[in-house]
Parts: sequence; C-alpha cells; structure tokens
Amino acid sequence: MSAPHAISNRRLALLLGGLAMFGPFSIDTIFPAFPAMGAQLGADKVAMQQTISAYLLTYALMSLVHGPLSDTFGRRRVILGGLFVFLLASVGCALATDMGTLLLFRALQGLSAGVGFIVGRAVIRDARHGDDAQRLMSQVSMIFGIAPAIAPIVGGWILGWSAWPTIFWFLAAFSLLLLVAVAVWLPETHPAEVRLKVSPRHLLRDYVGIVRNRRFLRLALAGSLSFGGLFLYIASAPAFVMDLLHLNEQQFAWLFLPTIGGMVLGAFLSGRAAGRVEGARLVKIGYACMALAMVANVGYNAWAGADIRVPWAVLPMMLAALGVALVFPILTLAILDMYPRQRGAASSLQAFSNLMVNALIAGLLSPLLSHHGLHLALGMAGFVLLGWLMWQWEAHASRRQPVCPREPVALQPTDQL
Repeated sequence: MSAPHAISNRRLALLLGGLAMFGPFSIDTIFPAFPAMGAQLGADKVAMQQTISAYLLTYALMSLVHGPLSDTFGRRRVILGGLFVFLLASVGCALATDMGTLLLFRALQGLSAGVGFIVGRAVIRDARHGDDAQRLMSQVSMIFGIAPAIAPIVGGWILGWSAWPTIFWFLAAFSLLLLVAVAVWLPETHPAEVRLKVSPRHLLRDYVGIVRNRRFLRLALAGSLSFGGLFLYIASAPAFVMDLLHLNEQQFAWLFLPTIGGMVLGAFLSGRAAGRVEGARLVKIGYACMALAMVANVGYNAWAGADIRVPWAVLPMMLAALGVALVFPILTLAILDMYPRQRGAASSLQAFSNLMVNALIAGLLSPLLSHHGLHLALGMAGFVLLGWLMWQWEAHASRRQPVCPREPVALQPTDQL
C-alpha cells in the first residue's frame, strides 16, 4: 500500500469527498419520494419524518465509535467495513414492504454511514499538515457540499422514471463504487506503531477528557449550531419546496442549487485563503456572510407572508452556505490539532455534536417550524446567532493562542482554556 503522501491531493480529495457524500445522500435523496413512500407504506408526513430521525439517531450514536475504532484498527479497514454494512442496509431498505422494516434498515444505514465523513477527516489530518490540510479540507468540503444539493434532484429524476425502491438501489450501487475505490486507492494513513489500544475504560476516559475541554465544546458547538441553520431547511425540504413554494418533486433544485453554489464557492475561497488569510479573520468573514443572509431571509419572509416565491425565498441560502463553508474547515482543523494522537476520537465527538443538533432539528423543530416560511427563517437566524455567540466566547477565551495553528498542537485532553 502506498504512503499517504504518495496519493495526489486531487485523487485524495475526490475519494474523501465521495466518502463524505454518501451519508448526506442517504438523507436527501429520498425527500422527493416521501409522498409515494407514505402512500405505499401507509405513513403520514410525521411518520415519514421519522425515517430521517431514526437515521440521524443511530448515526449520532455510532459516530462515537467510528473514530476510536479507526485509531485502533486503522482508517482504511474501518471505512471498508462501514461501506459494506451500508451496502447491505441500502438493499434492505429497497426490499422493505412495511414502515417497521424500512425504519430498521434506515437505522442500520445510520450506524454505518458515518465512517466516510468522520474517519475521512482524520485521514486528512493524518496525511496533510498546516496550509496543505486546510486546502485539502476545503476541497473535500466543496465536494461534500454538493451532496445535499444534488441528492434530492437525483431522487426526483429517479422517481420520474421508476418507483421509490430504486432510490435505495442507487444508494447501494454508490456505496459499492466507493467500496471498490477505497480498496484500490486509499492508503492506510494511521500506521500500526501509533495506534491506540481500544478498551471501554480508556475510550470513556478519553471522551470525558475531550468533553471537559471547554475549548473543544466552544469550537464544536460553534460549527454545529451554525450549520444547524442550513440543516433546518434541508430537513424541512419536502414541506418547504412542495407545500410552501408549491413546486413539484422534480423542482427541489430551487432550494438546493443555491445551497450548493454557496458551499462550493465558500470552500473554494477557503482553500485559496490558506496561508494568506488568518483563520480567525476568515471565520469573522464567514459569520458576516451568514448574518447578512439572515437579515435578508427574515426580512423577505416577513414582507411576503404566506406568499413566498422563488428565487427570492432561496437566494439567502447561497450566502448562508458560503459563510458556513468558510467557517467549518477552520473550526474542524482547530479541533483535530488539539488531539494529534486521538484525532479519530476528536472527530467522532465533533460529529456527534453535529448529529445531535441535526437529529433535534429533524425530529422536533422541523415539524414545528416548516408550516410557515417566517418560522423557518427565524429558526435559522436563531441557530446562526447561537453559533456566533459560541465563536465569540472562543475568540475571547483563546486570544493567547492561534485559532488554527499551522502545525499540530498536542494539547492535553484535560486542558481547559
């Protein structure tokens, strides 16, 4: 197997970006099929929303395990195992004939889907350092940003010529393609001599140490809450697109194309800024973009009332997504740099923070807020405000050290800034 640095940045970015995509694809591709699935399985809109909540709940719980497993057994082996389980779960969803069976296999999808995103971030920090790591993280974020945007479009196309189980067959084929690509191209980036022994006691000790680190909590919550504003619209996509905007199953692109445009542009700018713009300054610019988007979004929805229309109802998403894409790589690398020997565990806990926020949004807030455009806009603004407050707390508390060091800083797990 080739050394980590032998693989080109472009190939590594494409591979890790693909691994990060298949988790969001599992959420968003089925959105256009909600009415057809509900009619065939005898489930209402609230029950269909649980296909997202069940997935996110198991995803969040298993996210606590993926990273430490990769710290112990190696990144490549854990990714291959997760892809294989996801492939089987997707086949099970495609063959489901009742709601209970579908939810069971959706939960199994969630258990396995996190390997690509969680372990992939640890691979980035294993293989690259400093500005190179920020550039690669931004490239992966650019590809990752495509997934939530094109997934409903792909689902709508599939639904246009076939039945809803074909969407899960597509997910099975996608995971099989990734399985082959990882087996052929991905080198092991976490050598045996630096791996950690796994034990529940040591894992619990590591997690307690990381969670007690106030800097970790501030950075993780800043990222999770900021992205939560966008995810509120993603989780509410069926209601927002079909009920509020009065579009059909093939028109989800109206919501997701502006989002993908913002994510890709923000990730591109983040990569270009590596080594040129200080991380703290880039985060400030990102939050300024999100704040401007929130003002425009709330203002338009308050003015339009129940008669919201495209493109005005979706344009703020582009600016908000751009801001998130500027902020997220900086916060993620700062977290991973705090624990050079426990990157898998740190990545897992950061992902767990993201997923618990997303599960709360999908299972509770989305059904409550998705009946009116202004409610969604205010909910999104609330998440961005909370994320910014976490960042302000971090910036105030951490002035003695850089937000995103150029080289790994081995902070102890109990360090509390």
